[in-house]
Amino acid sequence: MDVEARLAALEARCRKAEDHLEILNLLNTYGPLVDSAMAAPAADLWSAGGGYTFTLPDGGTKRLSAPDEIAGMYGWAGHLDLVNTGCAHLTATPKITIDGDGAQAVGYSVVILREDDRWFLWRAAVNHWTLGRTANGWRIVERLNHALDGSPESHEIMRKVARI
Repeated sequence: MDVEARLAALEARCRKAEDHLEILNLLNTYGPLVDSAMAAPAADLWSAGGGYTFTLPDGGTKRLSAPDEIAGMYGWAGHLDLVNTGCAHLTATPKITIDGDGAQAVGYSVVILREDDRWFLWRAAVNHWTLGRTANGWRIVERLNHALDGSPESHEIMRKVARI
């Protein structure tokens, strides 16, 4: 392999490593933003027109579009109750696969909630993110967040980790 080919391969590896780190930072920015009621910056983690689909307590799902509907969710009474009680939205380190200007990530997230002098796990979910490179860096295109409820749907999202 000549020097030019080695340099090109090294540049490609560096770019992929930088992309991976940027995606990790993007996904891990979410929790502190939503836990501090910063609705607009949280919604800006998505590309315009992107979406966030999550399971509802009754088992149904809801999809919100970025940025307005997603930002609006952080003003919902239920979300503000969590923030004002004290909570932590944590994103576990996901498996990330990058393909050019697109990427996928699969991993867990949990919400920890304060109750008096104790903290407890309030919600656990599995997530599948589709991401895209934009002029403003990596952004979420779609996020599917499914409660870990033992359902075939939650298991199927977990199994995506083996396919990406």
